[in-house]
Amino acid sequence: MTKPQKKNEPLEIEEVEEDKAPLVEHLRELRARLTYSMIAFILAAGASYTLAPDIYQFLVAPLAEAYEGEQNRRLIFTGLTEAFFSYVKLALFAGFIISFPILAWNFYAFVAPGLYKNEKKVVLPFLLSAPVLFVAGMAMAYYFIFPLAWNFFLSFEMAAGEGALPIQLEARVSEYLSLVMRLILAFGIAFQLPIIIMLLAYAGFATQKGLKAKRKYALIAIFVIAAIITPPDVISQIGLAIPLLVLYELSILACGMVENKKEKNG
Repeated sequence: MTKPQKKNEPLEIEEVEEDKAPLVEHLRELRARLTYSMIAFILAAGASYTLAPDIYQFLVAPLAEAYEGEQNRRLIFTGLTEAFFSYVKLALFAGFIISFPILAWNFYAFVAPGLYKNEKKVVLPFLLSAPVLFVAGMAMAYYFIFPLAWNFFLSFEMAAGEGALPIQLEARVSEYLSLVMRLILAFGIAFQLPIIIMLLAYAGFATQKGLKAKRKYALIAIFVIAAIITPPDVISQIGLAIPLLVLYELSILACGMVENKKEKNG
């Protein structure tokens, strides 16, 4: 004997199907955006690999300047595949930086349909300013931190004395490039602090008063973060901490502007 069908059963099935349809569309859109982003990254990394020697020369220039024209200075590799994989890492690093705007745009294109008009006006300026701040952080590391840090490390070299051997730097190419790429990424990501804080302010999770009250805790946190992500030298740690402190203070002012704007809009 068959079970009698309830009157509202077809309606419930239709509602389930309607709920599934948007989910499937969102998954398709997500897959498409991830595909576009991955293609952009692969193409950028492939192009970067062909330019890897030029990128290497650019990144090693601060160290070459620190040597001040000394003869017989070099970077070495001690493994048969070390130089090759260093170039691969360099290509992936440059590919990520080059394709970053495309990755950010695809992220915005995916979330934009779910945003209100006023929310789009808020998110889009942050999306455009993120690459600018990222480049500013990288430039800070390359043009200011690298020369100071490399001169500091080279100061530990020692000439040969009577009955003693000299201490001279012969850095491995993989270690040097890993350190440079880590510092550049660290500074680029750290310079996103104002964007993160302002987004939290728009969402109501951060206030100007709260940021001022937590200033001393932020000071400690910034120096701890700088100590973790930079080499164990005072120069690079302070070189990262000071810009972050300035950006934190600017974020406090920006939060005040956000709160005033929200009050005016009611």
